[in-house]
Amino acid sequence: MTRIAAVLVTPSMADAAPPGVDPAEFLLAMAEDTYEMAAGLELVEPVILSAGVPGLDAIAWPGTPVLSIGSPSAAFAALPYGTEGVVISADAPDLPPLLIGKLFRELGRAEITVCQAEGGGAVAIAARLPFPDWAAPDFDEPDLVARLRRQAPGPRMVATGPGWHRLRKPADISRLDPGLEGWDNTRALLS
Repeated sequence: MTRIAAVLVTPSMADAAPPGVDPAEFLLAMAEDTYEMAAGLELVEPVILSAGVPGLDAIAWPGTPVLSIGSPSAAFAALPYGTEGVVISADAPDLPPLLIGKLFRELGRAEITVCQAEGGGAVAIAARLPFPDWAAPDFDEPDLVARLRRQAPGPRMVATGPGWHRLRKPADISRLDPGLEGWDNTRALLS
């Protein structure tokens, strides 16, 4: 079994930069922290998906594919291979790796699992690959789980794991947990 962990980076994620912090640097710091969490997972191969964000090769470890995609909706279609994949929104730099592990575990009983974001949408979506053609993943859909369950051809095809938060606007910086390990690049930029 090959598991892929892809970090999705979009230009709008820079909107969370607080006043006085360069939005491009902030986006790169968040993306690097999220990528380092994904790359540190055991038995998972990391990928970076860029939806129009340049310079992501600079944060990738050697051998990590950095793939350009036209839009976030193309994220799963862009995964190069694998039997299971998770796409993680790069604006969750302090996401605990355990939550990604729980999504993969839920794939034992469902085709898609979602880590819901506080305030709507998703932090991460995991699925058996190829991604089910009945589903349309949208990280910013307010009630993504309900929509996916309506699209599913049968019951119990969409599961959820514990939720988390994303940084979508400057006020969301207060959600970062200083007690958690990781997110070193974002922490350094904010201090």
